[in-house]
Amino acid sequence: MLGYPAHFGQMECLKLVASPKFADKRLGYLGIMLLIDEKTEVLTLVTNSLKNDLNHSNMYVVGLALCTLGNISSSEMARDLCSEVEKLLGSSNTYIRKKAALCALRIILRVPDLIENFLSRAKTLLNDRSHGVLITGVTLVTEMCRQNPENIEVFRKGVPLLVRHLKNLTSAGFSPEHDVTGVTDPFLQVKILRLLRILAKNDQEASDAMNDILAQVATNTESAKNVGNAILYETVLTIMDIQSEAGLRVLAVNILGKFLSNRDNNIRYVALETLNKTVGIESQAVQRHRNIILDCLRDGDISIRRRALELSFALINESNVRVLTRELLAFLEVADTEFKQSMTTKLSLASERFAPNSRWHIDTMLRMLKLAGNHVREEVLSGFIRLVVQTTQLHQYTVQKLYAGLKQDISQEAFVLSGVWVIGEFGDVLVSGGNFEEDNAQIHVSEDAVVDLLESILIGPYANQLTREYVLTALMKFSSRAVGNDVQSRIKNLLQEHTSSMEVEIQQRAVEYTHLFSFDSIRAAVLEPMPVPEGRPIIDSNENGPNSPAPGKTSAKSGPSDQDLLLDLMGVGTASGGGELDMTAPPESPAAVQSPTVPQQQQQQQSQHSMDLLADLFGGGSGSSAPAAPAPAPAPAPAPIPQAEHPKSSNDALMDLLGGAVSNTTITTASAYPNNNNNNNNNTFDLSSLGQSMPRSSPASPQRNNAASPTSNGYQAYSNNGLKIELVPSRDRNNPAIINIQVLFSNSGAEGVISSLQFQAAVPRSQKLQMAPASSSTVQPGGTEKQLIRINNPQQVGMSIKRQEK
Repeated sequence: MLGYPAHFGQMECLKLVASPKFADKRLGYLGIMLLIDEKTEVLTLVTNSLKNDLNHSNMYVVGLALCTLGNISSSEMARDLCSEVEKLLGSSNTYIRKKAALCALRIILRVPDLIENFLSRAKTLLNDRSHGVLITGVTLVTEMCRQNPENIEVFRKGVPLLVRHLKNLTSAGFSPEHDVTGVTDPFLQVKILRLLRILAKNDQEASDAMNDILAQVATNTESAKNVGNAILYETVLTIMDIQSEAGLRVLAVNILGKFLSNRDNNIRYVALETLNKTVGIESQAVQRHRNIILDCLRDGDISIRRRALELSFALINESNVRVLTRELLAFLEVADTEFKQSMTTKLSLASERFAPNSRWHIDTMLRMLKLAGNHVREEVLSGFIRLVVQTTQLHQYTVQKLYAGLKQDISQEAFVLSGVWVIGEFGDVLVSGGNFEEDNAQIHVSEDAVVDLLESILIGPYANQLTREYVLTALMKFSSRAVGNDVQSRIKNLLQEHTSSMEVEIQQRAVEYTHLFSFDSIRAAVLEPMPVPEGRPIIDSNENGPNSPAPGKTSAKSGPSDQDLLLDLMGVGTASGGGELDMTAPPESPAAVQSPTVPQQQQQQQSQHSMDLLADLFGGGSGSSAPAAPAPAPAPAPAPIPQAEHPKSSNDALMDLLGGAVSNTTITTASAYPNNNNNNNNNTFDLSSLGQSMPRSSPASPQRNNAASPTSNGYQAYSNNGLKIELVPSRDRNNPAIINIQVLFSNSGAEGVISSLQFQAAVPRSQKLQMAPASSSTVQPGGTEKQLIRINNPQQVGMSIKRQEK
């Protein structure tokens, strides 16, 4: 007791319980309830005394036994004394019936299997005229329905009886025995309302039976007192949970709206919490109280502000997005720090979902980034950048807004990062637009002014490593768009200053960018604007510009594949790399409008040539000393690259830039890799179709005639010494970023039984690999074993496979 050992008093309590005197029994049972719990071994000795006292002729002794059993009963004791408690539920004494009902509640909580023993007795308790017995009976029935939902059908027949009880309570006159501040027995009313809510859920007939009484309680209950508010709150919950009439639900929402005007913070909190749950049911009714909800954003209680903020976001729709977003942005300026990150995320989602037009969407995001740029998640920032890139008709407007904002304030990190990124991508659009007005002030724009701004951010007090990385990249991007030699020299000097930076990433970028100035033939291609990112819906501009697809024609893909994005970033396989038409380029890309027609064969050659170059860059077969076996059918040579008149082609220069030696051997096409007679230890073949248009949850079929030795089921990765390995890739149904590869090991029988088979795989750090165990490490002649590989490719980049035998 209170942390002190009390075992010395337990036996003394047992002796007092065995005494025939009522005073001794009362003291003994009180001591047992204080000193013994259901886990104490001595408790088993109390069972016999309780059984004797439950059958005692004195009702107060029976009451002591019931009270003790209801407080310390264990599961074993509940089973032993269940029959006695069931018998006492039918007692003619209201005092005993009330305590027996509470004791039965304890028993079914400890042993739910005993519920059936009390079903018939519980029904009779609902007919009792005593308020004390009725409230305990309602509590017992409520717990029975919660423990076993099948009992709801049993007690649903008692709905008219409960409605009659509730009607008598609301229409009864003054009763001093049950009156609480002018309300008749509010505790019983609340209990009945809770039971009605359970019984009428998902049942139209029961709901119709209680619509009238709920409306009567909602309109007649006085809300000036706290007890009245408690009844009204339970009434609202009941109305919202059952299949009530529309007018009744509106009445419930109006009650909650009245709660918001109450001075009691607890009542306002309860109202906001309930409105958050009901806004999806009666959105229009909740919208009528929008002004009061917005006023709660300025409440002094932080919990009320938090709930009002959640409700405000839930109220946003197409019709009020402008008004609510303006109010939320005003609150964002003075909001608590802990609110700002969640607010920026929800504002971004709401703007994206309900934006009336692209310009309003961009203005809202810019305002949000200015106010809380230090509390913006990475995905919100990337979403804004994606929005800017997609909205081509507003590039000049957006870059001017960001430029003017950065001239005024560079303290908000996300605003600085987005501004620097956009200026780096569209700096030529900013300079070509010339001077402009912003807030009645003339903003001067020139190439030197842009470099000055980027330099001030670079050396400013708010710059961190991430900001410096962005600025260096933006400077390098802007160098390919600037025409002045003095600007080029300034950028080179700024980059040169950071080649000895203590931050490794900064130093690496500065060194690589400085070295890139030596490759003028490919610098513009490497630094050309990024294409429209894939994976998010493009905003419809409602304009049929020159880059819009022709009417009646739809593109097979909404954007470029991940493979083409990487090639475009490197300047390979797009307009900047070879001057040929790239059919997968986005509409905004110059590659899409260079040539109206290109032969299909030339497109395949260009795509294959690009993939071969990527394979060579990342350890592919072109760098291998041993030549690959010829393909069954010779493929035409890739189309020549326009820069061939230079001493080095752009591809060779790119290879030198990335540190790779250009091999004199011909780049092997993907169709030549998986030849059965090829004994090279290192082979690379193409799986780029996995990241493009492969159907989900079905084996991937190659989309080009020169794909990687496709078989009828997938890709043949190995065939030697009687063992053939095939890879059958497919997209996961639930997550397109996950690729399932079924590995099939087939034994032709030429070498007999193949045992101790081990298959190993590795992926780059940007991906994650999960390998299930093989069905067997032994492959019988003519048999096939399987092993499943799951690759998580979150960036969904193009994939190639490099084979290495041991």
